[in-house]
Amino acid sequence: MSERRVTMADVARKAGVSPTTASFALSGRTDMRISDASRQRVLDAARDLGYRPNVTARSLRTKSTQTIGFVSDRITTTPFAGDVIRGALEAARERDHLLFITEAGGDRGAESSLVHALLDRQVDAVIYASMFTRYVTPPKELFGRRVVLLNCLAPGFDAPSVVPDELEAGRDAARALLAAGHTEGIWAIGGHQAVPATPEGIIAGNERMRGLEEVLRAGGARLDGVVECDWDTRDGHREVSALLAAGHRPRALVCLTDRVSMGAYQALGEAGLSVPGDVSVVSFDDQDIASVLRPALTTLKLPHYQLGRRAVELILGEGPLEAGVHRVPMPLQERASIGAPAQG
Repeated sequence: MSERRVTMADVARKAGVSPTTASFALSGRTDMRISDASRQRVLDAARDLGYRPNVTARSLRTKSTQTIGFVSDRITTTPFAGDVIRGALEAARERDHLLFITEAGGDRGAESSLVHALLDRQVDAVIYASMFTRYVTPPKELFGRRVVLLNCLAPGFDAPSVVPDELEAGRDAARALLAAGHTEGIWAIGGHQAVPATPEGIIAGNERMRGLEEVLRAGGARLDGVVECDWDTRDGHREVSALLAAGHRPRALVCLTDRVSMGAYQALGEAGLSVPGDVSVVSFDDQDIASVLRPALTTLKLPHYQLGRRAVELILGEGPLEAGVHRVPMPLQERASIGAPAQG
């Protein structure tokens, strides 16, 4: 048999005060004249008895359930999900809120059902998240609700978006190469990811490349070429091998993901070229492989923990939410893959 829940009446009885006085003391209200001694007796009694407020009763009184719904497409299937969710969970817990995490798997019907289920449970707000930065159309059930978009953008939808600062990350990649003296022989592998599946490129690729080219141009440098491919190890290996076979001798590679960099390392090694002695490499994402490659890879870190945390901080902030894009910095992880340009 479970233990009986400690009630407010139990606390009041132990403290020797009325239930009303106990309630006011525990809620922190100051509009009732309660002596400091009485207030302290109530707090001591609540601690000794292990009193926990009745959340259901409090939600009826305050019109807040202190819960947040988290709806994503496939974010929990990605290698980074743990950090995104951990950031959101910790920020919610610090503010005495619970997070209900759901995933629709890309199914619009399932997504709508999940949103309905969360709203039926009277969540105070909803975080609508994507596993990669893209344009989305949130389900109609979220219109007019308190919503924050996480890792996605929805033009015309009245809600803030929290996304990685890919544009500044591209600039920082260029600054790292310029600081090492690279002004020529620079190639981008992966580019905008303008491939048949995404002919116009993707948001991350477009912004990384825009920032990269902007700073290189301002520094008197330029890209010798851009190779478009999917962002995986075998694609990096294939494209860098083809680049070398065509007679090109890059002095620096900007790989648009760490997995592309891994393939580039393999292709360079097969050609008898070293990193960074012959070719410097800078990348993006800071996946686990970045620190175990030899030499360790200089890369721009996707701020997964900070993204989740920032979304909760926004949604639990004071006042109405305003549409706009909140960019979270992608810090440069300086390692050993960038050196001075090879001579000759």
